[in-house]
Amino acid sequence: MDVSIQHWTASDGVDLAYREMGEGRAVVLVHGLFSDAVTNWIKFGAAEAIASRGFRVIMPDLRAHGLSGKPHDPACYPDGILGRDLEELIAHLRLDDFDLGGFSLGARTTVQAVGEGVKPRRAVLAGMGLEGLAGWLRRKDFFLDAIEVADTASRGDPHWLAIQFMKTMKIDREAAKLLLPTFTDAKNEWLVAFTMPTLVLCGTEDHDNGSAEKLAAALPNAEYMGIPGTHMSSVTKPEFGSALADFLSAP
Repeated sequence: MDVSIQHWTASDGVDLAYREMGEGRAVVLVHGLFSDAVTNWIKFGAAEAIASRGFRVIMPDLRAHGLSGKPHDPACYPDGILGRDLEELIAHLRLDDFDLGGFSLGARTTVQAVGEGVKPRRAVLAGMGLEGLAGWLRRKDFFLDAIEVADTASRGDPHWLAIQFMKTMKIDREAAKLLLPTFTDAKNEWLVAFTMPTLVLCGTEDHDNGSAEKLAAALPNAEYMGIPGTHMSSVTKPEFGSALADFLSAP
């Protein structure tokens, strides 16, 4: 299935990119930290599984990721910038009947957007648990430390896997260091805003962001589904795309 690449300009002038696949009801899917739209949604077939059910799948590359701008100006990284970018993209595309979801950091960004007033028909929070939404400070420090030791760490270092992923994805470390402090813990009122049907989807071996079951229980209208895999491997499984497609296609 063909994938198109589009660019748009955020309100602060930063060039941001997104990819599209398919036609039909729009669904916006937001990738995880240090990843991009291709790795999270396209490479392992999730986007095609969804598009084949009659969806227009819109997959942004977050600021400082993928094909999007990676400015080194601190002014380009105010608190909550990824949520703002997502809200602006939805407005830019003039979407008023759409679904919204994200994996890991993308789930965090989805929670912020819905909490601040975005109203999708259905929502997906993948690779995320309740503690992950409430404990960003510890995770932030872990990733900042990983950036600092990226050139000196050896196998066995607790940061090793994160560093290897950053290198594989050719992450701009300076931009990443500016972006990481812009995330914030989810507010309770953000969770309460999830009145739409919501799927909490997580690998059964994925404990990186806490308990997905607890997150589903904390939301007003959510169901939990476990699929095979860890935080890194679950997106590569066919069950990931099929679970998303089934949920989004439900009447």
